[in-house]
Amino acid sequence: MTYDLLVKGGRVVDPAQELNATRDVALLDGKIAAIEESIPETSAREVLDATDLIVTPGLIDLHVHAFWGATAYGMEPDIGNIAKGVTTALDTGSAGASNFLAFRKYVLERSDTRLFALLNISAMGMIWPRIGELTDIRWADVQEAVRVGRENRDFVLGIKARLSRGYAGENDLEALKRTIEAAEAIDGFVMIHVKDTETPLEEITAMLRPGDVVTHAFHGKSEGVLDGAGKVIDRFREDQQRGVIFDIGHGSGSFSFRVAEKALAQEFLPDNISSDLYNSNVEGPVFDQVTTLSKFLWLGLPLYEVIRRSTEITARIMGLEDSLGTLKVGAEGDVTILRLDEGRFTLTDSERVSVEAPQKLNHVRTIKSGRIYCPWLK
Repeated sequence: MTYDLLVKGGRVVDPAQELNATRDVALLDGKIAAIEESIPETSAREVLDATDLIVTPGLIDLHVHAFWGATAYGMEPDIGNIAKGVTTALDTGSAGASNFLAFRKYVLERSDTRLFALLNISAMGMIWPRIGELTDIRWADVQEAVRVGRENRDFVLGIKARLSRGYAGENDLEALKRTIEAAEAIDGFVMIHVKDTETPLEEITAMLRPGDVVTHAFHGKSEGVLDGAGKVIDRFREDQQRGVIFDIGHGSGSFSFRVAEKALAQEFLPDNISSDLYNSNVEGPVFDQVTTLSKFLWLGLPLYEVIRRSTEITARIMGLEDSLGTLKVGAEGDVTILRLDEGRFTLTDSERVSVEAPQKLNHVRTIKSGRIYCPWLK
């Protein structure tokens, strides 16, 4: 036998290779070994029939919360990620310098989902929603964030700050300055949580560097990407053109169909689509990353571009494009198999506005590092 596993006959959508066609994908020793129009079934120990299905690189979710039991938002990561087609996910700020080692030992090192993290600039992380972690700016300890970030660079990709009034009060600009300082010291990127900020959003995004991320970019509250007349603010177009990333970060309160429709109609597209999956939205309105992606099919974004924003682009944002987000030969053997169902599907945004969609993506199988994910066999 030449290969360990053969995924046969599926529609392969791999934007990193500009590929959108029927192909067979073979895996060996945890890596992508071949991708061809036809590979004999006899060449593999195991064959997975993907006829009439969509085969993508393992989906990547740029925004989840996985510190179960220790934070207000944390959920067990494998339930909502690898079991639903996401092979790699980024926890965004659940832990800070004071509790990151626990997060590493009990979650990051033990999950089946391949997890990375953004360290919260607040040393306490996201412990309790009723008390903002940056309302007392002393929690934003740059020295400690840099120390912990450097010591855990195998997991920590950058620094996160929640800048809404409820989390930062009047400290949003000072918190962002410290976040950027810490990120530069560990050679990482910044992600900022926005909406209802004390400072106008244009002033905040002007401070960001190329590669930094604005998450919750299409929310329906104050200080968003639209002005009072529903027009995309020029400052944000300029930011996007210079390399600032505008991410969805759906969540329970951070994605609006109304805002997204207006922005897309003006050709202001999200750079990345993420779920912001946590314990109180896993039963709706988010459910999972695949459902989040389906909402952008309803909004009119082609399947190819939807998949791009959860594979190729996401891997590049995280600096992992050499091994993840693609099915190129030699890449990590992560594959997501989806079915595009036709019918009538109710999709709901964070404002509890529901639409009826004629199509929905549904998860079929997940392959991580060359192995079909079967938690019942572990």
